[in-house]
Order: sequence, then structure tokens, then C-alpha cells
Amino acid sequence: MKTIDYYNKHAEEFTASTFEVDMESLYQPFLAELPEGARILDVGCGSGRDTLAFKNKGYQVDAIDYSEELVKKATELTGIQVKYQSFYELSEVAVYDGIWACASLLHCQRHRLAEVLQRLLRALKPGGVIYMSFKYGDSDREKGGREFTDLNECQAEELLEKFSHVSLIHQWIMVDKRPEREEQWLNLLWKKND
Repeated sequence: MKTIDYYNKHAEEFTASTFEVDMESLYQPFLAELPEGARILDVGCGSGRDTLAFKNKGYQVDAIDYSEELVKKATELTGIQVKYQSFYELSEVAVYDGIWACASLLHCQRHRLAEVLQRLLRALKPGGVIYMSFKYGDSDREKGGREFTDLNECQAEELLEKFSHVSLIHQWIMVDKRPEREEQWLNLLWKKND
């Protein structure tokens, strides 16, 4: 709960530091896999930046976050009732064409990652896609009051191998989009096969 406390206390500052980041190059490969007007779930939506972008592009968007303060901010910003919910509690079945988990599963405990991914995959329709991003590395660490589960290519491959009905569409590493940051991110795009 330490990480949630951080987001509740720093919601204003977090929103200000992430809201203006240009995410278009990350949206593109994800949205290219989706049908027109697809239904998307934004998992750990934070400020609501990506939820709003998808809504403005004509997609049907649901969003969840586990910080009460960020849920308020994202609801206000997007005009969508963001749900106060943890990714550990997701129970939908075959509802979404796409799931967007940008910089959210990096707060999932490593030993529960496969379980959470199973929940996300269950919530996807056959043929649906999931985008995830993690800070690049191989450790579990705490920094500035938040807990992180970093991921590298080998760990991502081991995770993927746990699911027989899922294939990798694309995997790439990039430098943080915020000008003052130099850390690297591992991006994953997976497809749930029919």
C-alpha cells in the first residue's frame, strides 16, 4: 500500500509531470491492432491522459486505478467514471478488444505478475491485444516511496511462456519520453490468440 499512499499524496505533482508527455508513438502500434471503435481498458490510468486520448480518437474506454486521488483527477479530466479498482481484482471475461497497461504493472508484485496477466488476458476478447510497459531492469526495488518490479527481455519471455494462447506482436526498448529522464523502458505488445 506504500505505493498507493505515494500516489494519493502526490496526485497533483504526478499528474503535472506526466500529463503533457507525447505518447503518440506508443499509441500507434497498439491502436493499429484494434478494430475501429474498439473497447479499451486503461489499467492504472493515473491522471487519465491516455484514457482521454483514446476517447478523443473515438474508442470506447473504461479505466481503473487504485489511487482514490488519481481516480478523482482522471474522472474529472476525461468525463468517464474511472473505477476505483486494483488490477488484482479484475474479473471481466472477454469484454475488451485492447488493454492498455502503461507504467502500471511495474507496481505489481513479481510473484503475482502471471496471475494478474491471466486476469487481463481473460478480460480480453479472442484476438485482443495488451500493451504493457516496465522500467527496464531485472530487480524488485523501492525508490522515492514507490515499489517497482523491473523487467528485462528474458523475464518477459519467461512470462509469455506461461500462456499457451498468447503471442508476442512486438517488444522494444526506449528511453523515457520525459526530457529530464534518461531511464529505459521495456514495451510489450501481446495478442490473445483465438
